[in-house]
Amino acid sequence: MRNTTLGAVGLAVIGSLVLTGCKNGDEELPAQPAASSPGGTSPTAGASASPSTGDSAAPAGAPGTAKSGQVFKIGEAAEIPYDYGDFKGSRVALTVTAIEQGTPADLEGLKLGDKANGKVPYYIRYTVKNIGATDMSYASVGHVRGLLGDGTEAQSLAVIGKFEKCKEESMPKGFTNGQTQTSCAIALAPSAQVKVAGAEYWGNPYNAISNGKGITWK
Repeated sequence: MRNTTLGAVGLAVIGSLVLTGCKNGDEELPAQPAASSPGGTSPTAGASASPSTGDSAAPAGAPGTAKSGQVFKIGEAAEIPYDYGDFKGSRVALTVTAIEQGTPADLEGLKLGDKANGKVPYYIRYTVKNIGATDMSYASVGHVRGLLGDGTEAQSLAVIGKFEKCKEESMPKGFTNGQTQTSCAIALAPSAQVKVAGAEYWGNPYNAISNGKGITWK
């Protein structure tokens, strides 16, 4: 099952968050995060190597476009089309740079109730580089989620507002060819014994190819 979590910053919703998962569908939980300072986290992966490719056909696009099902190493860039709204025809290099393990204490004060019991947050750090000819000012490149060690989807946590440990950033004004922005997505492991071992991008056009098989980093 594929789901999308969307957030927007506003005075009325600062600090709320959305907790989603596949087992029971999307769930929304109001929360008021306590103030927290960035804490130390330990990276679970970080390397660069040549990608392996799946058998799926590449989506339409320029030569070098990542194929549906293609697997990259952490730290390696995937060239992908970005065809959303006013940014149709855009093109970016997306790189998952690290998957960092947080602590259950990071979730304290978010008022998630039983939904957070036993769960461990992981922070998927990634960069977006504009490699196309369009100005992508204020675009948002999301659709990045965690994968557990067995390849199944990790539960996602989308913060509406600011969460200092993992900021999901939209592109700044003047985001033209050659510009790079960093961002972050939050994934939840179900317990301390299970790790978030990979990440997947499942935005267009990969969510419509080969039954929605995205591109992954491990």
